[in-house]
Amino acid sequence: MNKTTLARTLACLFRSGLLSCGLVLAAGLLAFALAAENDTLEVFLKTKALETNPLETNALEIKAPEAEVFKAQSLGLPAKETDTPYVAFGQWLPALLTQFNQLPEVQAQLTRQQQAELAIQAADRAVYNPELGLNYQNADTDSYSLGLSQTLDWGDKRGVATKRAELEAQILFADIGLERNQMLAERLLALAEQAQSRKSLTFAEQQLRFTKAQLGIAKQRLAAGDLSNVELHLMQLELATNTADYALAEQAALVADGKVIELLGDNNLAFSEFIKEIHVFVTQAKQAPALELGTTKSTLPALASAYQQVLLARVNAMQVKADTSADPTISLGAEKEGTDNKLGVGISIPLQVRNNYSELQAVADKGIAIAEQGYLARERVLTAKQKHVLYALPRLLERYQDWRELVQVSGAKAAKSLSQQWQAGDVSTSEYLQSRRQLAASYLVGLNLETAIYQSWLTWMGESGQLMPFLNGTAEQICQAPSHMPNAAVRTVNQ
Repeated sequence: MNKTTLARTLACLFRSGLLSCGLVLAAGLLAFALAAENDTLEVFLKTKALETNPLETNALEIKAPEAEVFKAQSLGLPAKETDTPYVAFGQWLPALLTQFNQLPEVQAQLTRQQQAELAIQAADRAVYNPELGLNYQNADTDSYSLGLSQTLDWGDKRGVATKRAELEAQILFADIGLERNQMLAERLLALAEQAQSRKSLTFAEQQLRFTKAQLGIAKQRLAAGDLSNVELHLMQLELATNTADYALAEQAALVADGKVIELLGDNNLAFSEFIKEIHVFVTQAKQAPALELGTTKSTLPALASAYQQVLLARVNAMQVKADTSADPTISLGAEKEGTDNKLGVGISIPLQVRNNYSELQAVADKGIAIAEQGYLARERVLTAKQKHVLYALPRLLERYQDWRELVQVSGAKAAKSLSQQWQAGDVSTSEYLQSRRQLAASYLVGLNLETAIYQSWLTWMGESGQLMPFLNGTAEQICQAPSHMPNAAVRTVNQ
C-alpha cells in the first residue's frame, strides 16, 4: 500500500467521522507501523493534532527529541543524545578506591609496609652487647674475678645495616606501589570491559527488537503481495541470527560481571568511561618538550625499584667490608686472690692473616655492575613502551573520534533512510539486511576500539606506576572545580 495514499485515506476518515475514536487510534498505529516513520505521515499526525487541540503544539515540540532518541535506539545505533552521560572522576572514583583499599590483598600490602618499618627500627640497634664474666677458684688461696668486655663496632655494621634496611623498605614500598597500580589497572580494565559488554548487550537487544518489528512489517507486505516468500525467510533467518547474537552478548556480559565480582567483590560499582581523561593525558604527553620528556622517562615510578636495587648493591659492598672488618674488643677485669687485689685492662684485635676476604669484596663489587645493567635494561624497556604508547594511543583516539562522528551519529540516520527505502520497496531485502549488518559491524568495531584504548592505556599506566598518581591528581582537580553534574547520573551509569 502506498504510504501517501494511506495517509490521505486516514485524513478523509477523520473528516468524514466514519470511524470511532478506537478505530482511529488502531488505524493510526497500523499506519505508523507500515509507514515506518514516513515524513508525510508525521506531518499528517501533527496537523491533525493541531486541529484537535492547538495547545498541544509545544508538547509535540518537546517530545520530538525524545522520538529521535527512540528511533536511534530502535535502530541499534545510538545518536549523540543516547550516549552514556559523562561522570567525572571525583564522583565515582572515591567509592571505587574505598572498595579497592578494603581488599585483602591491599590490606596484606599495608601489613608488609608496617613490617618493613619495624625492620628499620630493628636494624638501628647496637650490634654487640657487653659481656659480663664471673669466676671463682677454690684452692689453697681462694680467688675471685669479675670481668666486663665490649666489642666495638669499628666497621660501622650498625650504620650499614640501617642503610640496608631503609633501602630494602624503599624497594618494598616501590614494589608494593607498582603492584597496587597494576592491581587497580586490572580492576579498572575489568570495569571498562564490563561497561563495553553491557553496551554490546544493549545493542544486541535493540537489534533483536527491531528485527522482530521488521519481521512483522515483512509479513504484512507479504500479505499485500509486496514481498516474496524468500525475502520473508531471509528476515526470519536474520531474526534467528540476532537471537544468537543476543545470547552470545549476554554470555559475554555475564563473564564480564563475573570477572568484576572476582576482582572487586561486587558487579554494580559506579563507573563511567573516561576517554576524555585519556585524551588529556596523551595530549599533555605529546606537547611536552623532548628534553623534558627524556627527563620524565628516568623518573617513572616503575624505575624506582630498579634504581634502589643499584643503591642496595652498593650497600651490599659496604656491608661485606663492614662484616669482614676487624672489630676490637676491650675488656676490664678485677681479681682478688687471697689478700691481693688485681685490676686488668685488655684489648684484642682479630688478625686477618689467613683470610682477608678480598674475594667476597670482589663479588659484591660485581653485584653493583649487575644491578646497574639491570636498571639500564629496565629503563630501555619502559622507554620503548612509552614511545610505543605515545605513538599508538593518539592514533587510536583519532580513529575513535572519526568513528563517533561517522558511525555513531550518522549511522542512525543512514539506518533510518535504509529502513524507509526497504519498506517502500526501493531496496531488496537481501541488500537491506546486508547494509544493516555493515552498520552493526561498524558499531561493534567502535566498541572494540574503545576497549583497545582502555586496555592500552591502563596496561601502560599500571606497568609504569603512573596510574594512581594520575587518578589522584585528576580527582583532586575535579573535586576543586565546580560541578554541575546531577547525582542521578552516577546511578544511571551502569544501568
